[in-house]
Amino acid sequence: MDIVILAVVIAVVVLGALGGLIVGSRRKKQLPPPPPAAPDITAPPAEPHVGDEAETPREEPRRTIEEVDLPDGSAPVVVEEPPAEAPEIEIPEPTAGRLVRLRTRLSRSQNALGKGLLTLLSREHLDEDTWEEIEDTLLTADVGVQPTQELVERLRARVKVLGTRTPEELRTLLREELITLVGPDMDRAVKTEPEDRKPGIVMVVGVNGTGKTTTTGKLARVLVADGQSVVLGAADTFRAAAADQLQTWGERVGAHTVRGPEGGDPASVAFDAVKEGKAMGANVVLIDTAGRLHTKTGLMDELGKVKRVVEKQAPVDEVLLVLDATTGQNGLVQARVFSEVVDITGIVLTKLDGTAKGGIVVAVQRELGVPVKLVGLGEGADDLAPFEPEAFVDALIGE
Repeated sequence: MDIVILAVVIAVVVLGALGGLIVGSRRKKQLPPPPPAAPDITAPPAEPHVGDEAETPREEPRRTIEEVDLPDGSAPVVVEEPPAEAPEIEIPEPTAGRLVRLRTRLSRSQNALGKGLLTLLSREHLDEDTWEEIEDTLLTADVGVQPTQELVERLRARVKVLGTRTPEELRTLLREELITLVGPDMDRAVKTEPEDRKPGIVMVVGVNGTGKTTTTGKLARVLVADGQSVVLGAADTFRAAAADQLQTWGERVGAHTVRGPEGGDPASVAFDAVKEGKAMGANVVLIDTAGRLHTKTGLMDELGKVKRVVEKQAPVDEVLLVLDATTGQNGLVQARVFSEVVDITGIVLTKLDGTAKGGIVVAVQRELGVPVKLVGLGEGADDLAPFEPEAFVDALIGE
């Protein structure tokens, strides 16, 4: 019996050992393979330089810092700048007949007045309603109340005497009456050549936005075109870049510009301009004053001061008031106030093209008792023209 038990125990031990061997062999088979050895990594070729082939860059000889020649600092490096080119001097077109040449541009926007009047006068029966329409047409064109009444009265008298009215007769009649209204006998010459001395002195005044500085530059072109030498005085020291603008205009025609510091004393600049004009023997000195608002009493007093300071050297020959023709009756208010501060001798009407109403010429002359001497008809450099009543009226009523 003991032998049987011993045999069973030995059999169990042998079976356990065999089972352990089998399990161990299976575990060895399921282990993951060892990681592969790291491959040799070769650096990618460098990017080629411009113009080189796509290949690995070659070793190039390099200089050390000791081999590089550095400046010793004894002589500064001078960089030569190209010389500034002098502005090209322009030759303005002659002023003779300039308004006639610009008549087409003027008539394009102005002849509504003339055509309207001709249409009304051509009616078969000129009753009171028609004459009222004629008055309204003239008033709408800013002719003014008193000049309108005078014109209508003369037209009524002449039409009654005329009897039959052909279109040509009406046009001739209207032309004659409008020329009379504009004032053909007024002296419209800009006085720049006093007999007893040189230079002639012209002050240009007006409120902001009327084109005063531009008008001063254009007037310089008009005078140069007539063979006169000009000095410009940039006495508008309150508006930024006003002096630069005026100097640019002067350089285009070879006129010398006298200027001062921004915000400086305008009277001092005007005084220096006249002084330099005398020293240079110039024919004319044009003084561009600040565009003062006519409601600012202190600024208007400053304008009077400029005139008084200039007259310590020589009398002022012309004071030209620049008015924007599109402002209508507001322009008359400006004209009235300026005339109380300085003695206005002439009027320059700018922006007479576009939506302007030609009757302002009559109204402003009646308001101040001085003539319109120059008119501005556009943005071009040579669009400032001496005022000629006949050419102006022809533009109003058309062909």
